[in-house]
Amino acid sequence: MTTELTPKDLTLSLTEKVIQKTCPICQSPLNCGIEPGKDSCWCDDLPYIMPASFELDCRCKVCLIQAIQLRIEETLKQHAHEDLLAIARPFFKPDKLIEGIDYSIEQGNYVFSQWYHLKRGHCCGNGCRNCPYPS
Repeated sequence: MTTELTPKDLTLSLTEKVIQKTCPICQSPLNCGIEPGKDSCWCDDLPYIMPASFELDCRCKVCLIQAIQLRIEETLKQHAHEDLLAIARPFFKPDKLIEGIDYSIEQGNYVFSQWYHLKRGHCCGNGCRNCPYPS
């Protein structure tokens, strides 16, 4: 008798596949894969703006955020404002802000990044320090 696998069975088998890895940058241990009870790996919450680099394995959250920050800074320097709006807009998720990418906390205050303002798509009119919109 052959047992057929259902999509639920396949999902359950995938969620059990968490691999212990070491960050190639800082040597910190990290979990790679979908944790039980989760829908995706933690890195899926970060913007997909890094080109795949097959020389390096998965990075820890701190190192991946630093690499994404650098990539965003390069992108901000290389493109015109209208192009940046088009690049950033697909990443706008108002309920999923990422510390170090969308904002930093300074003296207890949230300071939104230029990237966050571009993702939002318009100036809020609050005179934000990192506002990328022409005044």
